[in-house]
Amino acid sequence: MAQGMSCPEVAGLLGDAPRSVENWVRRFEKNGLAGLRESERSGRPQRLNTEHVAKINVVLRQTPRDAGLSQNLWDGKALSAWVEREYGISLGVRQCQRPFRRLEFRLRKPRPMIGKGDPAVQQQHKKNSKP
Repeated sequence: MAQGMSCPEVAGLLGDAPRSVENWVRRFEKNGLAGLRESERSGRPQRLNTEHVAKINVVLRQTPRDAGLSQNLWDGKALSAWVEREYGISLGVRQCQRPFRRLEFRLRKPRPMIGKGDPAVQQQHKKNSKP
């Protein structure tokens, strides 16, 4: 840290909170550069293991109906219901959207069919049509 700068000034330069800079200074003073090394962060353990994710990857390639659901398209709500039924794990809709991105699954919505017009009537309305 540059001499004479306060933690809030450094935080402003780095775009971090002053409290973070204070923690860095404290860790540096206690352990030197080793104290600034990022370590594993605790947090909630993942609820889906690699086997679950592999099975989800297979199931998403089918229709929800093939997987025993009543919906036609996969979305967070459908995947949440399937995971609950299959593994007994309750995941929120937003949590179920993460596997979609992780597995590079793209939600494909069917496009509505537009009725085709009568070719004879269409021909009459064209500017350069020949009678």
